[in-house]
Amino acid sequence: MKPSHSLAYYLEDLWSRGFKLSDEHVRFIYFGKNSTNTEDWKVILALQMTLKFQQKFDPSFYISVLELIADKGVTSKKTAYQTLEKRGFSNMETKRRTSH
Repeated sequence: MKPSHSLAYYLEDLWSRGFKLSDEHVRFIYFGKNSTNTEDWKVILALQMTLKFQQKFDPSFYISVLELIADKGVTSKKTAYQTLEKRGFSNMETKRRTSH
């Protein structure tokens, strides 16, 4: 994995962009990574989806997304997005866009 794709680098990038996660949140993010035994890219994607849909870090939402995409059958971002779409995440995005 390239250093630019590591979870630590992503969290640092969020911090530099002004999105400050608490130490507790960072520990929970790593807890989710370790408990699902999944790759950094899936953790990053789960975190991105959480921030996108919740507009903040929501631990329960994050762990739900992570558990969905931690499956061994999810081998790429494309399959991860398809898995999330089957669970209605694209509908949430559509609702958000039309409600503004």
